[in-house]
Amino acid sequence: MSRIANAPVPVPSGVEVRFEDRRICVKGSKGQLEHEIHAAVDVVHEDSVVKCSARKSAANGFALAGTTRALVNNMVTGVSVGFEKKLQLVGVGYRAQMQGKNLHLTLGYSHPIDFPVPDGIEIEVPSQTEIIVKGIDKQKVGQVAATVREFRPPEPYKGKGVRYADETIVRKEAKKK
Repeated sequence: MSRIANAPVPVPSGVEVRFEDRRICVKGSKGQLEHEIHAAVDVVHEDSVVKCSARKSAANGFALAGTTRALVNNMVTGVSVGFEKKLQLVGVGYRAQMQGKNLHLTLGYSHPIDFPVPDGIEIEVPSQTEIIVKGIDKQKVGQVAATVREFRPPEPYKGKGVRYADETIVRKEAKKK
C-alpha cells in the first residue's frame, strides 16, 4: 500500500489555499486552480502545509487520499512554478511557427495543420523545430503536448516525427533483401 497521502504538501509563501465546501482553491503568482474533493477524503490546511487523510468509513479512501494529495501538490506547484513540456520536430521540412493564437505545423502532409491553442496554455516556438508547451495545470499541459505529438508520432525506422525532448526512440532495422 502506498503511503503518499501521509506526506504533507508544503505551501510556499505567496500561495494561498482556501476551502469552500468540498472545493479547494489554490491561488498563486501564475494563476488560480480549483478542484472538487471526494467525500471519502478529508483535507486540512494548517500552518504552511496541506494534509490529506482517508475517512474511516470509505472503502477506497486510502487510494483517493493519495490521489488527492498528488493533485493538490500539482496545483501548488503549478500556481507557483508552472509546468512545461518540450517537443522536437525531426524530419526534413518539418516546421512549426505561431500564427496569432494558432500553432501552424508543416509535418510532411499535403496540407499544413493549424492547432488552436486552448485557454490556460502558452506555446512558444524558439526555433522551427522546437515547441515548448507551458501552463499551470499539469494535466492540460500534458494533454496539449500529447495532442501535438499525435499529429505525426515518431516512426521507428528513420525516427521522423514529433517527439518529446527527453524521449528515446527505439530504432528498428530495415528489411534485408
